[in-house]
Amino acid sequence: MLPTNTLRLVTPHSFTFAEDVPFPLESGAVLGPVTVAYETYGRLNAERSNAILILHALSGSAHAAGYHAAEDTRPGWWDECIGPGKAFDTNRYYIICSNVLGSCYGSSGPGSVNPATGRPYGLGFPVVTIGDMVRAQTHLLDHLGIERLLCAAGGSMGGMQVLEWAAHHAHRLRAAIPLATTARHSPMLIALSEVGRQAIYADPAWNGGDYYGNGNKPDTGLALARMVGHITYLSDESMQQKFGRRLQAREQYGYEFQTEFAIESYLKYNGNNFTRRFDANSYLYVTKAMDYFDLSRPTGSFAAAFADSAAVKFLIVSFTSDWLYPSYHSKDLVRALHAVGADATYLDIESTWGHDAFLLEVETMTRLIESFLDRLSAEEGVAWP
Repeated sequence: MLPTNTLRLVTPHSFTFAEDVPFPLESGAVLGPVTVAYETYGRLNAERSNAILILHALSGSAHAAGYHAAEDTRPGWWDECIGPGKAFDTNRYYIICSNVLGSCYGSSGPGSVNPATGRPYGLGFPVVTIGDMVRAQTHLLDHLGIERLLCAAGGSMGGMQVLEWAAHHAHRLRAAIPLATTARHSPMLIALSEVGRQAIYADPAWNGGDYYGNGNKPDTGLALARMVGHITYLSDESMQQKFGRRLQAREQYGYEFQTEFAIESYLKYNGNNFTRRFDANSYLYVTKAMDYFDLSRPTGSFAAAFADSAAVKFLIVSFTSDWLYPSYHSKDLVRALHAVGADATYLDIESTWGHDAFLLEVETMTRLIESFLDRLSAEEGVAWP
């Protein structure tokens, strides 16, 4: 039986474009046709002015809230913040969430069928960028008949997409909520991404990306990549509180090379579970897109990137224990926005949850987002549906 405080059953959708004229990518390559998987929650108002675009992180999907079937045990990835009376209140706003290009949850990616060969693209899929992902989202908005968003919101890689929207499509949104994110991947972040990719490359089953349909996926490499990535989502304090040096299902050291500590067991479980829902090639493509992201190019200035964003209102949030995207990334962003005269509210929230805090600090995020959207809606004169 489904909970009563959720959107309950929701319907997945997909939209395909570039069937006649290919979609140009930042790399110079082209892609077509292009499919974007998406879900919507709530209703558009008569003026089509209450639409909010939710952008997901690396391993996320278009399924942000509600359930696809009555027997589902888990709702969408941001269900605690999307729904009636929640931070993104579906009684008031029309919420859209789409899956990014390169992913494996319905949008075009390396696991999609290449119409030229009739087989999955594999590494034949062109490399995509955060900019490409966002431009595909503009086609989706055109399809939905939405000229301008009330807001774009997301954390981590979703926050990068929010910033891309604000920097290069500012005329199509009124506000932006980038959470626990960055305007440019640092060398450390690129290094961590590359360790994960190397783990996949080293798996013999990867086979240069050509493993679809042969019954042998590079699960070992993908699980290792996820274990490395998952460590970066936590913090030293959260790991100490949750696991400490506790042993798993034993009372004494075994003096052997088996999984003994609770934290080891946790990482192994999450790595193996990840292989059942994500694609190794998609991991390569999406992490590479994150590494390429740098809003200071080509001028070397973040402020120059936001030269056309002065009319966009921003709510920027970082977390004190986030060592993946430390608070200085957000502070650099705030300085750039203030330099162009943008209305930018910034909060650095005390939390022990690390990078995952934007998903776990539900009460705090609800208060902040509700307050920001209330102010935004009043200032923009948004009518409820």
